[in-house]
Amino acid sequence: MKKLVALRRVSQAFFLFLFIYILWSTTYPLSGLLPPDTFFKINPLIIFFTSISERLVLPGAMLAAAMLLLTLALGRFFCGWVCPLGSVIDACGSIRKKQNNISDAGNKVLSSVKFYILALVALFSFLGVQVAWIFDPMVITARFISLNLIPSFTLAIDKFLVFLIKQSDFYGPLYDFYRGLKASFLGIDVRYFPNSGVILAFFLVICASSFLTRRLWCRALCPLGALYSLVAKFSLLRRVVDKCLNCMRCKADCRMAAIKDDLGYVKGECVLCMDCVYDCPTNKAHFAWSGPLVTERVKAGVSRRQFLFLLSAAFLFLGFRKRLRLGAAGGTDGVIRPPASLKEDEFLNRCVRCGNCMKVCITNGLQPVVFESGLEGIWTPKLVPEIGYCEYKCTLCGNVCPTGAIPSLSQEQKKKTKLGLAEIDRSICVAWAENKECIVCEEHCPVAEKAIKLTEYSIGEKKVLRPYVDHKLCIGCGICQNKCPVRPVRAIRVSPKHSDRT
Repeated sequence: MKKLVALRRVSQAFFLFLFIYILWSTTYPLSGLLPPDTFFKINPLIIFFTSISERLVLPGAMLAAAMLLLTLALGRFFCGWVCPLGSVIDACGSIRKKQNNISDAGNKVLSSVKFYILALVALFSFLGVQVAWIFDPMVITARFISLNLIPSFTLAIDKFLVFLIKQSDFYGPLYDFYRGLKASFLGIDVRYFPNSGVILAFFLVICASSFLTRRLWCRALCPLGALYSLVAKFSLLRRVVDKCLNCMRCKADCRMAAIKDDLGYVKGECVLCMDCVYDCPTNKAHFAWSGPLVTERVKAGVSRRQFLFLLSAAFLFLGFRKRLRLGAAGGTDGVIRPPASLKEDEFLNRCVRCGNCMKVCITNGLQPVVFESGLEGIWTPKLVPEIGYCEYKCTLCGNVCPTGAIPSLSQEQKKKTKLGLAEIDRSICVAWAENKECIVCEEHCPVAEKAIKLTEYSIGEKKVLRPYVDHKLCIGCGICQNKCPVRPVRAIRVSPKHSDRT
């Protein structure tokens, strides 16, 4: 019985479902057993390089450092036993298991790519630009789960149960069961995200790459894996082979191509899948803290000297404070950011595009940006009042943000925080342009003193109440725009003018 392989699979399933559970339970009110940013706080790629780019130490730095210390002891265990994307890739790869038939030279080139990606991430961080989110496996998986999996799965189960109840006319225990699910598991409101198809396609391409060769993403592109690989080269736990028959079964089945033609062992590439332990016909392969080591004769990837040279070169840019803009500057005039978001440059740099804030927004008002704020702002959150407004008492987006791009606010702070300013277009407003009674925007304004006020006008013998915005009181929550009955363009619209961005 392959006990270690079974244990690894249990570990992978546990952490994958824990990751999904944390994101699933990130809703109103926050009810999960663990904070929604738990996995991000143990992510050294996000925590360290965001800290470097921002010239500060983010909360969670100690946890991220602890993960590197564990890697120094155990090797690259995170990739093989914990990583949610690695677990999904392994599941996809098991459908069509292909042996490692790439030459050592090809594997060396393939595995080196991720180190260059990591070096570029480091270089950009020292320049003040955080790009770690593009290739970070946990960010990619979280975005897929929050914006694709949870909405579609919830909708499918809900529709199926409703169909079953109606077709069977069975409103007894089944209906009670359905009501119980609606109060818990199915209590997540289905959200609409217009460009979620792109996010889904990106995730599926990564998973499909495992059909080309096993763990292609992990071997060639993952910068988090590259970071763990650099540390794992010095790990205390290592693969030991007491007696080798040169049958090459371990090399053929190694999902990371860590075993070479001469049976040399590249410790930094091993994810401790334990397959080689059970592939060995003599049962002499095992992992231990000491013993005769199968030497690392063929090195893969960028050497330590090369990577340290690239990292040292990046240090030359540490003093640069002006950030490099990857997209068109000044393209954020119409983008309303979540409440109290950092200033635009800092916000773009700090946000890791995990999707937590968009998933948890109770009105679905937070949507992913496409190119409205330039290439650098892609997949960052924006408020779209016509889809949903910023709930007056809600502070969830700041509570679930793992990097502080959206600060955590108290309810009292939130009520006073300006997202922008509402303005009435009198040329299309029913009350102003057509002299008809309409006070919808004033009725829905949540500000206690009413940021939208009414003034009475006499039109002949008729008296009409017309709304106007008190700029001192308006917080730009967008509920007025959301509820305005004028179509197709709303008569009152919010812009990010005068927002309280620290």
